[in-house]
Amino acid sequence: MFNVSKKNVQRTTVGAQGEQFVAQFLEQQKYTVLARNFRTKMGEIDLIARKKNLIVFVEVKTRTTDYFELSQLIVPSKQRKIVATAAAFILENKLYQCIYRFDVALVVGRNPQFDLNYVDNAFVPDNEKWISASLF
Repeated sequence: MFNVSKKNVQRTTVGAQGEQFVAQFLEQQKYTVLARNFRTKMGEIDLIARKKNLIVFVEVKTRTTDYFELSQLIVPSKQRKIVATAAAFILENKLYQCIYRFDVALVVGRNPQFDLNYVDNAFVPDNEKWISASLF
């Protein structure tokens, strides 16, 4: 029998609400959301959005309390998974001539009362040539 705890369901619901809140924020900033929860065997990216020639890959972290240990939110191994997944998205959608950025959205609260700390360029891939190495 498949057993899902109430706590896991609540966590998933809060996370989805946080992602929706960030998607609406991006749309208000004139971005177009291209994908939500884009998955590959390498990982997942919560939101991918575009504004003109800029593609942003957004990791959303939602908490019901305002405690965030920033050093533990996007650890290097998670960053590598996001970068590899971003490269797959770029290849799949032929978005070679764009500028790419990795952002983090820290969401605190419960729907409908959320606070957002949006961090542009939250991390940069270790290797500056990540995209060419991943795509070609």
